[in-house]
Amino acid sequence: MENFWDYSVWGGVNLIAVLLISLLAAHALKRRIRPLRRSLIPTSVLGGLMLLLFSFLYRQITGAELFDTAFFNGNGSDLLEMITYHALALGFIASAFKSPGGKLSGKRVSEIFNTGITTVSTYLLQGITGLLISLAAAALLPGFFRAAGILLPFGYGQGTGQALNYGGIYEADYGFAGGKSFGLTIAALGFLSASLGGVCWLAVLKRQGKISSSVSGEGTLRSEDVQHSDEIPMQDSIDKITVQIALTALAYLVAYLLMTLLSTLLPGMRSVIFGFNFLIGVLSAVLIRGLLNALKKRGAVRREYISGFLMTRISNFFFDVMVVAGIAAIRLRVLTNYWGVMLIMGAAGLAVTFLYNRLIAGILFPEYSREQFLMMYGMLTGTASTGIILLRELDPDFRTPASENMVYQNFPAIVFGFPIMLLAPLAPRRPGLTLVLLAGFFLVMNLILFRSLILKKAGKKRG
Repeated sequence: MENFWDYSVWGGVNLIAVLLISLLAAHALKRRIRPLRRSLIPTSVLGGLMLLLFSFLYRQITGAELFDTAFFNGNGSDLLEMITYHALALGFIASAFKSPGGKLSGKRVSEIFNTGITTVSTYLLQGITGLLISLAAAALLPGFFRAAGILLPFGYGQGTGQALNYGGIYEADYGFAGGKSFGLTIAALGFLSASLGGVCWLAVLKRQGKISSSVSGEGTLRSEDVQHSDEIPMQDSIDKITVQIALTALAYLVAYLLMTLLSTLLPGMRSVIFGFNFLIGVLSAVLIRGLLNALKKRGAVRREYISGFLMTRISNFFFDVMVVAGIAAIRLRVLTNYWGVMLIMGAAGLAVTFLYNRLIAGILFPEYSREQFLMMYGMLTGTASTGIILLRELDPDFRTPASENMVYQNFPAIVFGFPIMLLAPLAPRRPGLTLVLLAGFFLVMNLILFRSLILKKAGKKRG
């Protein structure tokens, strides 16, 4: 029988409280310290780095792991990884519940499709770059995990949650000691790359007179942005945000049941299936949203139960918690021999992502190339929120289509990216073959991406 005063009751609550307090402290520092405010480092990243530094100093002084003390019930490090894993899926589920916008023109559909293909191509380029570096490192450092570089696109392109997922798979199934921390560290380097690279490029643009001083920040919300006329009221017999959280929980429960069923049918793929919890969660949310829409058309449901405004707030909350928990979960002591490789990999990831996306934006998005580039670079080194932070510096009112491209590109990115993500389990067994396949897919994606230019040149030759 549990006593209410035991750490076994309070450990998880204490951990969540510390994570949220670190976000408040980081926000206060960013508001008061001008260099931090100008750095564009997300508050969640700063909060995670503060906790990481504090836990490092605690270990140096006491010799014990801060998050594995009795205050956190002795298993805080495992809880941090669990929070990161679940927050990723819950954030995506809440985002997936939001209703898509109206009809798009043919040109806009093409631009959104190209944005999705650019996302997948960047994943591939990051994977090729990381795998080349880790294969070279394995040749020089005996015992180094040859497939470690495949975590670069998961850390940079997809963020903390997926870096943890695949780092955990490599650690549990393929013997990559410190795989989780390696993936989380790569993700942290990605956020730093997004912030530092973005700030430096904005400074260049300002020096060239191409943009004015920063005017970022949210505008005033209109009442219709918060509450549409056909939505359920904010306060009724059940609070509106309670409904949104319940729908998110329902979708995640459905996702869990689907993953359990799939892993029963394919027991050898259990790790991979549960690693895609966010993707199956998105599928569940789309199905539930479709069911509610069908019931509304038939008259069985008369009001709109899903609030896009509140779902955005819930999604952002989970992503903030995911990032701060993921960075705090890094175990620096298991990475002692890997720092050189990780820093080289991080710098290479920054360089190829920056150069490739700048090239694509200049060729395929000439009308708003600067905005498209900064949005894509921020998203493909950090998260969608990092891309929005950088975009706001150039386009605070979102007048260009860049922000829409970010939202709608997820569908083509998932369709084309999902088969490629299945290559990740192949990398530890056949890294050379994986590298060849990544290069082949990269070539195909670029042929699709530049299809209009290729067809135009072919037409001129015939003429």
